[in-house]
Amino acid sequence: MKNIIYGERALSKWLIFLIDQIIISWAFAVSFFIVMQFEFNEILRGSFFIYSGLYTLIAICVFIRMRIHTGIIRYSNTEDIFRIFSSVLLLSILYAVVVNALIIPYFNLAIKQFPLVVVLNFFISTSLLIMLRIGVKSFFGYIKNMQKGDKEVVLIYGSDSSSILLKQALEVKKQNRFEIIGFIDDDFDKVNKYIEQKKVYPTSSIETLKKKFKISSLVVMSNCLNVDGKKRAIEKCMEQGIVVQTVPPADQWLYGKLQLNQIRNLRIEDLLQREAIILKKNNILNEITGKRVLITGAAGSIGSEIVRQVLSYNPQQVILCDQAESPLHELQLEVEDNFPGAKTAMYIADIQNERRVRAMFKHYKPQIVFHAAAYKHVPMMENNPTEAINTNVLGTKILADISIEYKVDKFIMISTDKAVNPTNVMGASKRIAEIYIQSLNKPGKNNEVPTSQTRFITTRFGNVLGSNGSVISRFQSQIEKGGPVTVTHPEITRYFMTIPEAVQLVMEAAAIGNGGEIFVFDMGTPVKIVDLAKNMIKLSGLIPDKDVEIVFSGLRPGEKLYEELLNKEEHSIPTHHQKIKISRVITYPFHYVDQVINELVDLNDLGDDYEVVKKMKEIVPEFKSNNSVYEKLDIFNLIV
Repeated sequence: MKNIIYGERALSKWLIFLIDQIIISWAFAVSFFIVMQFEFNEILRGSFFIYSGLYTLIAICVFIRMRIHTGIIRYSNTEDIFRIFSSVLLLSILYAVVVNALIIPYFNLAIKQFPLVVVLNFFISTSLLIMLRIGVKSFFGYIKNMQKGDKEVVLIYGSDSSSILLKQALEVKKQNRFEIIGFIDDDFDKVNKYIEQKKVYPTSSIETLKKKFKISSLVVMSNCLNVDGKKRAIEKCMEQGIVVQTVPPADQWLYGKLQLNQIRNLRIEDLLQREAIILKKNNILNEITGKRVLITGAAGSIGSEIVRQVLSYNPQQVILCDQAESPLHELQLEVEDNFPGAKTAMYIADIQNERRVRAMFKHYKPQIVFHAAAYKHVPMMENNPTEAINTNVLGTKILADISIEYKVDKFIMISTDKAVNPTNVMGASKRIAEIYIQSLNKPGKNNEVPTSQTRFITTRFGNVLGSNGSVISRFQSQIEKGGPVTVTHPEITRYFMTIPEAVQLVMEAAAIGNGGEIFVFDMGTPVKIVDLAKNMIKLSGLIPDKDVEIVFSGLRPGEKLYEELLNKEEHSIPTHHQKIKISRVITYPFHYVDQVINELVDLNDLGDDYEVVKKMKEIVPEFKSNNSVYEKLDIFNLIV
């Protein structure tokens, strides 16, 4: 019995069925006696047993058919009550039809007040069956509330059907972790009213509720976090040190039940998300379906998302190329789990290794190449320019040249906003790669470009949320350690985009590109990094500069305050999609670009970093070093 009361174990459905039959049989007898004015002697000498026996027989058939007994009583809801009402109504109608069609004509056992018996019994039966379920549910609720232990005092955002479903799911959890105070909603028609005995409060009352009930968290559905009302409630909770927790929409609950591991604290990535991009996927479908696709840097943040999205378009084969063994192995396991039957090939290679890359093209003969392999961390490349050139420039050149040789249809390079007016080696190396890729689409003097059917396309965007080594993961680690959180400069800002959003736009650009374009993505409004840090601290239920200190460490080598998607000499033209534009950049003839890159690679082999960076500044005149040892080269150029 203890297991039934305190645990998740339920009574047998046939025991429930028996209890229901006892209730309705008793209710019928009481109704019969009331209508017959309790004349027991006359009742028992008459047709009572025939009438009640027939009623019980029909009730058994109806209740089994309507499956009234299969629900767990302690979790009864309005739908269960409606089923009880419907079942008893159907029972009453069938019983009346059978009595009038069979009992009265053939057995001549008419009762003058028979309709009154049926009506009275309907109300008594439904009332008792419903009261049983309400009583049991209330009893279990009372027992659970009597259990000792600390509970999270929570509010639920919203007052619609999904919010009510969330309340019910939290209340029935075995661990009984939550004490729900009420709902938060600014809907004028619902504020200060009650839903399932819980009051609906306006957003403005959050501070008062925190003081009165010691609210520990606000629980919200994870979809549409940028809705104005929900956003205001989240911001209010963050100001008050109330932890915001999210749960997935009900259609993502496992077996229709919310699992505790699906409840997680709100992350900064959730707050920075914008409205979902809606793309017509026919363009991408036509481009990818049935093709052999090569993805370099496949184990990285962007590369792995390209893999996931490409596989959803039913390609003939996907070649996943990366030099990082463990991440590529993890990606292989993910692909096997989520895309069973997909034809993939895992290929470990460094794109600087021309022999290895050529062997890959010879064996798999890719038709589309997504080139995401690159070194991306600004301070690291500022201190290691040789590797920036080897991977970002030479590696790109090797891939592009071999793509021409093996008649690849499209080559899509993933670039960065740091290539615009670069202030660091990493950005400049990506700009040089852009220049080379573009030159392959534009014949120069004497048409030196190799004859090729390959169309080369570049996509350019800013920081992505949740990428490996991102500022967000660093801040989170610092907060968990108690701080301090280090921000390089109080005015530094960055653009942010989710990884799936960025890759969606890459796929669309790949589909519509004709060759030679640099596609620039709408990155939305730039975010101050110090504000990002403050919000992350608040999301942890802490107070910035009180619980966790924010310190400014100074700009790192090569870092600049503001990122740009276009330089001052570029302009953009629109495409069919409002978030994708084409940058009109300065182009150079192939013979010149090929020559200067070969010179750069030769210099790089000599190992003189200053000469290498000097050559990079010659190729990219707008490359002006910032907070770097290479600033002296810019001063020298000014003097000259």
